[in-house]
Amino acid sequence: MSAFTAGNGYDGRMRQIALALATALISSLTAPARAAEPTILGVTATKSGISWRVDVTLEHPDTGWDHYADGWEILNEKGERLGYRLLHHPHVNEQPFTRSLTNLDLPDGTRTIYIRAHCSVDGWAGKKIHVDLEP
Repeated sequence: MSAFTAGNGYDGRMRQIALALATALISSLTAPARAAEPTILGVTATKSGISWRVDVTLEHPDTGWDHYADGWEILNEKGERLGYRLLHHPHVNEQPFTRSLTNLDLPDGTRTIYIRAHCSVDGWAGKKIHVDLEP
């Protein structure tokens, strides 16, 4: 028999609906919240001799060591990693913030790179930033 048998009537159905709503509310309050993914606000790529310096400005609602933007990567057009910048600590009181990756050696002929940010809890951001390089 289903929960909605004739014997339960209207009051039984209302109790079940109220219980389902209360359970959903409690679950939403106790589930870990997904914060906004790290947002890349700006990228500057500068050629220095034969290598590159890439400066990335990020914004993320860091809460501390338990949840923070912890890195960003540089990809080529095929999605292959060309470089990675580990962010060593949370930036709770420094938002937005800029960090650099220096001495980046790019393959000859590289004219486009993509930057993607990472969060310690939510993983890789869905959006990649396209950067055209000037030789």
